[in-house]
Formats: sequence, structure tokens, C-alpha cells
Amino acid sequence: MTDSIISLENVRREFTAGDTSVVALDGFSLDIRAGEMVAIIGSSGSGKSTLLNILGCLDRPTSGTYRVAGKDASKLDADALAALRREHFGFIFQRYHLLGDLSAAANVEIPAVYAGVNARERRIRANALLERLGVGARGGHRPNQLSGGQQQRVSIARALINGAEVILADEPTGALDRRSGEEVLKILKELHREGRTIIIVTHDADVAARAERIIELRDGRIVSDRRTETTAAAGPVAPAARTTTWDSRPGWSGALRRLREASRMALVAMAAHRLRAFLTMLGIIIGIAAVSSVVALGNASQRKVLSDISSLGTNTIEVFPGKDFGDARAAKIKTLVLGDARALARQSFIAGVTPTVSTSTTVRYRGNESNVLVNGVGESYFLVKGAKLAMGRLFDADAVRNIERQAVIDDNTRKTFFADDQTSGIGRVIWLGKVPCRIVGVIAQQQGGFGSNQNLSVYLPYTTVQAQFTGDRALRSILLRISDEISTNLAQDAVTTLLTQRHNTRDFVILNTDDIRRTITSTTQTLAFLVAAIAVISLVVGGIGVMNIMLVSVSERISEIGVRMAVGARRSDILQQFLVEAMLISSIGGIAGILIAVLLGTAVNIAVPDFQISYSPLSIGAAFLTSTGIGVTFGFFPARRAAFLDPVVALSRD
Repeated sequence: MTDSIISLENVRREFTAGDTSVVALDGFSLDIRAGEMVAIIGSSGSGKSTLLNILGCLDRPTSGTYRVAGKDASKLDADALAALRREHFGFIFQRYHLLGDLSAAANVEIPAVYAGVNARERRIRANALLERLGVGARGGHRPNQLSGGQQQRVSIARALINGAEVILADEPTGALDRRSGEEVLKILKELHREGRTIIIVTHDADVAARAERIIELRDGRIVSDRRTETTAAAGPVAPAARTTTWDSRPGWSGALRRLREASRMALVAMAAHRLRAFLTMLGIIIGIAAVSSVVALGNASQRKVLSDISSLGTNTIEVFPGKDFGDARAAKIKTLVLGDARALARQSFIAGVTPTVSTSTTVRYRGNESNVLVNGVGESYFLVKGAKLAMGRLFDADAVRNIERQAVIDDNTRKTFFADDQTSGIGRVIWLGKVPCRIVGVIAQQQGGFGSNQNLSVYLPYTTVQAQFTGDRALRSILLRISDEISTNLAQDAVTTLLTQRHNTRDFVILNTDDIRRTITSTTQTLAFLVAAIAVISLVVGGIGVMNIMLVSVSERISEIGVRMAVGARRSDILQQFLVEAMLISSIGGIAGILIAVLLGTAVNIAVPDFQISYSPLSIGAAFLTSTGIGVTFGFFPARRAAFLDPVVALSRD
């Protein structure tokens, strides 16, 4: 015999049950040498299962010393204990503890996955073990497609995949019929003859009689330790060849392999529970689709509003006489004249200038009569205001210079007097007060604008209005269009400086329409932000849903987690698997949400051609990163909870 591979010295294990303490093992000492086949028997409550859990490093003693191959297990951290379970112990459970989502071969491979064995080698090794145990043809079947005996053989193959030195079998025949039980015991005897240490926990005396050493427990103490045969093991353990483990791999290589395996296992789990995964994604899908759509709608609305404002003649400033708006003496100030307009026209930042004068009078055509606002403007007025010609033509500089009676009417005037006229009034003569004027054009109806109403408007050259209507050379206002590349605020300062110098005082007030644009832009941004905030709240609610369902998933899969830990999974492996699963669910949900948002945007673009929604790569990327971030943030707590489960408690949940 070789030295002891397992040694327990004065081990005590207590459990707290309410206000009382239950002693499962009391001053327990035991040595097991390499290559022995030991049966541990006793009645229920004698401490058999507790002893097996401590031997397999699934549980720790309350006091005393437990050594494995000379190492004190109490001084090992969680990952070192996982390494012992992964590389030195093989577990055979009474209820098999196979993962129902995986095939038989994939179940066998699990310990090798955590040991860092590459996919090809572990597949070859798993198939060879299944062939050896007589279930090679069933490797592609799920556990529910196998008989009890076949499932136990798969469990044995899983215990052997990493060349375990010690096999821990917990009632290995308890759930099997007599014939299947005999086959399992035969396999265990073969493993013993190969030099492996076999430890069987059983209540069946016939099973115990197959061992060479029987240890009987009662109330947490050894009451009998006897040998049934004296034949020594065939030789030292000859474990299967191992590849490099993750623990000894270079950092990045090992981390990438572990991430790849965690992703694969997460995808398998998601595929096995499609409905649960979809319901988990649903909150993320709705949230991402809502956020993406709202942001895109907000941007499209802002562009549409600004476009509509531009059609009203924005990027303009208008100069009026008076110290301020509401100045009662403004009508008496006559210093705003044509010379000011010409001086402003020479400035490089001005794209267009038009003097304006106005008066009210009566318009008559045949037997119809109505009040009308007569606007005297320059030939550039329509360009400055962004007015569109609906029919006919606009008057030109010659008409202004020659004081011609050419009139351009608005759409309200056309509807009032020429609704049934196919010419829409073009070429007709109307009377503005006592002045006959010929209609040369009709401008299209503009956006409502600010302070607009349904009054009739007629546009004449300002020289005509001054000469034949007002008899005054002073201007009502000067309307300026600012070049697109120039800030209207800077232009306003320049205009103020120029006119102040010309008038030797500031007897004018300036209306900057860009202030209106900025106000509306700010308002639309605020509204978009408000709606986006609501959508973000829905996204956070979706994230909380991910966390809740992941917590439920952890609760449902506690037994699976226990099995993974028992066969050697580190805490970080469990954490990574559940975290990756949450990330995948959120990322896939994010992609689905983005696609839905793009489809909705496309549908809106087709249905409403004047309102175009577009999605920038930046917003799509931000949405995807947001969904992934939600997976990480809200998936971390459930993943951490899974990783820090007590292995022995997890295994007890069936």
C-alpha cells in the first residue's frame, strides 16, 4: 500500500437548525490509502452523506483537519477546492445529476470543459469512455431518452473524463434495478483494479460486501472498520493524460477560451428554454425599440420643424423704428430710410435686403370687395422670406425702379376673388383703394408663422406704395436675410453698430427670428428628451425584468449549478456563464429592438414622405451598447448569487 491519499483527523461537523445545533460528525478520524475500495455504511442520519461531501471538498468541517494527498483542504480557497474536484475526484450520484439540456456525450465532457481540454480532445475522450461503458451508441441522446442504468454509466464516464484518482459514489445502485446495479458495481470493480481509489456510500450490505474495506458509522462516529479481502490494488493510479488547464495558461488565451465555453453553454441553456429567454428579452426589445424610435422621431421632428420655420424666412433679422417693441412714439420716427437699406446691402454677411412699407385699404374686383393689407416690398422680399411662387411671376427690380403697379397676391386673396377663375387672377386688374393694379403672380400659402392670420395680402413694389398710397419716404422696416455661415447674433451686433453710426443714436429695434428658431429647437429637444426619458425608464424596467427572470433562472437551476461545481467549475466559471447569458439575452434583445425600430421608421417614411426618419450608426451603436450594458448591470447580481451558492446545498436541491 502507498501512503494515505485521504486523511481526516478529529473532524467535527455541526449544522444549525433553528436554535439548536446538530452534530453530523463527531471527532471523526479516518485514513484511506490510494487504490483502496472502501464502502461506508450506516443508517439514515449516521453522517454518511456529510462525510462524502467533506471528502469530495463540497463541504468543510466545522473543526479538525482534512488532508488530500497531504494538503490541508481547510487552507485552500474556493478555486483550489474546485481544482481538486475537477482533477482528482470523480462523483457518481444516486440520482445521476445529468443536465437535461445536454446530450450524454456533452454531459461527460463538462469536467473537461472546466479543465481547459480543447473541444476535439474532450470529444474523443468522452466517446471512448462511453464506448468502454457500453453506451457509445447513446452519446447523442438526452438523459430523458436513456434508462436508469444508461444514465448511471454516463455519470461514471463523466467522473472519469479527467482521469480522477478518487471515485466518490453516493448510493450508485440505489435508483437502479438489480441487473443494472450489478453492471455498475462491475464497472467500479474494474476501476478499482486499475488502481483508482473507490469510496462508496451505501446502505445495502450486498453492495458493501464488494468492497475490500467496510466502515460503519453511527451518530457521526466510526463503530466498525473491517476488511473483507486482502488483495491489494493492481498498482498506482494511472490517470488519463491531461492537457494544460486554464490555471496555467497565459492570461488572455485562457480568458478567451473560458469566455468562448461560457458563451456556448449560455446559448445551449437559452436554446433549451426558448420561451423563458424570449420573455426575458421582451422588456429589452420594447425598451430599445422605444428609445431608438423616440430619438429618431425627435431628430426627424426637429428637422421638420426647422424646415418649416425656414420656409417662413428664418435666418433673418428685421429692423423697426422705435426704442423698443411697444414704443408709442415709433410711428413718429422717420429715420429708417432707403439709404439704410442700401448701406446694409453692401455688407458681406447680408444675403438679401428688402425695404418694407405697408398700409391697409379696400380691394375690389368687379362686385366683390374686402379689406386688404398692402405690402410694399423690394424684389428680394420673396427670396428673403422664402415665399414660393404658385402661378405667374414676381415683379422685378425694374418694376420697383419704375414705380409700376404690378401686384402679387397671396392664396387667401386668390380664393376670395378668383376661386372660380381658371387664370387665378393672373392678368386681372384689381382696385386697391383708388389705385388700379394688375396681378402678375400668386404666391403659395406659407406655413402659419407667428402672428399670422387669414387676412388678405397684396404685395406691390415699395416705391409704388410710397408714391401712390402713403406719400412717405420713411420705411416701416428693413428685412435682412443673413448668410447661412454667419451667426445671426453676430450679424445683429454688426447691424446695430452700422445703424447707430448712421443715425447717431439708437432709434431702432431689431427682431431676430433666429431667437424663435432656437426657442423652438430647444422646445423640441426638451420634448424629445422627455419622451426619451420615459423610454429609458421602460428600458430600465426591462433590465429589472432581466434581473428578476435571471434570479428565477438561478433558482430553477440550483441543482445544475451544484453539479457544475461538483465536477470542478470555479466560482468565476459560474459567474461568467450566467453573466454571459444575461449579456446575450440583452444583446440579442437589443438587436431585435433596433431592427423593429428601423422597420417602424421605414414604414413611417413610406407612409409620410414629407417626414423622414433616419438612424445614425452612432445611435444604433449606442442602443446596442446600452442593451449590453443592461445585461451586465442587471445580470451581475443573479450571476454572483449563482457563483456563491454552497455546492453541497445546491446539490441537495433536486
